[in-house]
Amino acid sequence: MARRDHSAAWLLSGAVLLFAAAAAAAQDCPSAKFQPGKTFQRCISLPVLGASLSWTYHPANGTADLAFRAPQTTAGWVAWGINTERPNSMAGSSVFVASQDAGGVAPVLMTVLESTSPSLTNGSLRFDVPVTPVAEYAGGAYTIYVTVALPGNATQQNTVWQAGPLTGGRIAPHPMAGPNLQSTMRLDFLTSGRSTGASNSRVHRRNLRSFRGSNPAGGDSLPVKKIQVLTQN
Repeated sequence: MARRDHSAAWLLSGAVLLFAAAAAAAQDCPSAKFQPGKTFQRCISLPVLGASLSWTYHPANGTADLAFRAPQTTAGWVAWGINTERPNSMAGSSVFVASQDAGGVAPVLMTVLESTSPSLTNGSLRFDVPVTPVAEYAGGAYTIYVTVALPGNATQQNTVWQAGPLTGGRIAPHPMAGPNLQSTMRLDFLTSGRSTGASNSRVHRRNLRSFRGSNPAGGDSLPVKKIQVLTQN
């Protein structure tokens, strides 16, 4: 009995520490640190799953540079995306999913959640992705870096985020209760969140040139990069 109580105490302590780390990460988004050369002008602490979103919106071409961060173990995955079909729903969302492979690399899967039981096929999304997304795992959290062309060139979007386990190295379903069913938000990339006081002019200019260079006609769309980084059989 003493051993059982001791183990339970350790488990409770670990759970408290994980909760505290998630809460601290969510509450401190303006001072979050990212890869060298990456800064973002606005951020928001998302209401569930201890996640945060940082971004810089570029009105000149309707794109946003984003960093989504969520606490997770290496035995789990996280995701962020935009639902162009309907609000408050995961089904229909175009998402970026990060998980760590056996080699310690965190690849990014781009997929459309066509239903509540998605195929997780890697491919095109329902909006343009002018810069290859990347992810990293550090400090007990995944960070997904991505640039998106906001659908319809609108600053208000239905955003979604999620976290769940891996089973045998494969993405497994997330819990169907509590915070995992509350992870949607209508976000205004122009006014939501808080200012970080940071400048992202160098990244802005690079992405603007890349976006225009890939679309010489000057229209609002360009081919989506299909990134074969994670295979789901």
